[in-house]
Amino acid sequence: MAINWFKYAAPATFYGLAGKLIPWLAVASAMLFAIGLYIGFAVAPVDAQQGEFYRIIFIHVPASILSMFLYMIMAGYAALGLIFNTRLSAMMASAIAPTGALFAFISLWTGALWGKPMWGVWWLWDARMTSELILLFLYLGFIALHASIDDPRRADRASALLAIVGSVNVPIIYFSVKWWNTLHQGSTIKFTGSSMHIAMQQAMFTMMAACWLYAMAVVFARVRTIILERERNTTWVGELSEVKQ
Repeated sequence: MAINWFKYAAPATFYGLAGKLIPWLAVASAMLFAIGLYIGFAVAPVDAQQGEFYRIIFIHVPASILSMFLYMIMAGYAALGLIFNTRLSAMMASAIAPTGALFAFISLWTGALWGKPMWGVWWLWDARMTSELILLFLYLGFIALHASIDDPRRADRASALLAIVGSVNVPIIYFSVKWWNTLHQGSTIKFTGSSMHIAMQQAMFTMMAACWLYAMAVVFARVRTIILERERNTTWVGELSEVKQ
């Protein structure tokens, strides 16, 4: 029997689906975080060059990757909402922004903690660090712009334009180590293979999965709140409120 996935594009049906998925995503995320941190900080061997300090990568790298991917997903939803005037798309973009900003902040913060013992300074105007900082400002700008406009539809359109224009910064972050002479090393894990120890790879991929599941759980929880706020005058929200009472 074929499933009509398009029905979940409606806020009312997606609200129920998200509510069912959140507990599973949250529990799976917590378990993977525990496993990933254990492998990364207790099982993975000491790095020959960086010593114990390298272990920050098990938080820094997943946070950095998530900050970029979430921005592109946010911009994609914003574009769909702008082009097709779909309500849920704009709501999803708004729900993703705070989580993306959180990961961008964690990326910068852990990068500073890693950079101090490795480079001797907390911050340098390195191409990748600077473009990641710009990414954080884009997230914050999206949130601030949306909050500053009272009309939700106008706020969706204005913030969508910012998100779409700002998406050009993501490939700059990714390719900065190739385009400019930066302190950051290139990708350690590639499609052609990896030089990392197997335990390091296991910790990295486990933490990556944990971050993805966490992001999904938080975004779904936030979008449910946005749906209730934006759809508060609809019949189905009124019926839902009556059931809860």
